[in-house]
Amino acid sequence: MAGHEQELERGGQTIYPTNFDYYRPSTVQEAIELLGKDRNAKVLAGGHSLLPAMKLRVASPAALVDIGRIKSLAGIKADGKTVTIGALTTHATVVASNVVKSQCPILAETAAMIGDVQVRNRGTIGGSLAHADPAADYPTTIIALGATITATGAKGSRDIPADEFFTGLLTTALKPAELITAISVPAYGAMKGMGGGDEEEEEEGEGDAVGSAAAWMATELAERDDPFPDVLPAVEYALSDQERVDSDSL
Repeated sequence: MAGHEQELERGGQTIYPTNFDYYRPSTVQEAIELLGKDRNAKVLAGGHSLLPAMKLRVASPAALVDIGRIKSLAGIKADGKTVTIGALTTHATVVASNVVKSQCPILAETAAMIGDVQVRNRGTIGGSLAHADPAADYPTTIIALGATITATGAKGSRDIPADEFFTGLLTTALKPAELITAISVPAYGAMKGMGGGDEEEEEEGEGDAVGSAAAWMATELAERDDPFPDVLPAVEYALSDQERVDSDSL
């Protein structure tokens, strides 16, 4: 199915995308095969980052592979130590999930700070991470949590540590024809004081989810008999970076 080129001049700037092919696979394997056929194809999940870029022609993919109907990519489950979230799970679902709120509440609070209701209802956690915008809410929290991102391609699935996933501005460790299928975070439980900021800050949309997550995880996990060893280095890094940024801003 081909997209039709439409142009609308506004101040001399074209704001509609060029022609592209559109595909809507029903399985992960079908999506991977479509991505493998064209290196210039892009995955479409919630679309809140990609579609505006296409309208401004900042991005001009030759094809869109819409994974929105792949039901296996959505959902949340926990096994006692890990909470696994499907890549197509929306921000709103993360916010409302009792599993996330009880087992990894800082992630639910982070998701609650994303955009507005419309964005949270359409945007997905996998799409946000794949976009790799350093100004986004998820990336630093995901790194502070020591999360694992599962990517699937033609050769199967592989797990990528969050602190190795983001390689630069809007770039990731994803290989061509790979897509994020799941995100796994530690089920650390409802630690006392573990939150994204005080109520006044949250109401104003200025809560420091990252700083709070890192600080409480560093203190609480270190006191446990069997802490999450893979989490603490990421927390230490997040805290040191936070301190550096704060001191530079004085």
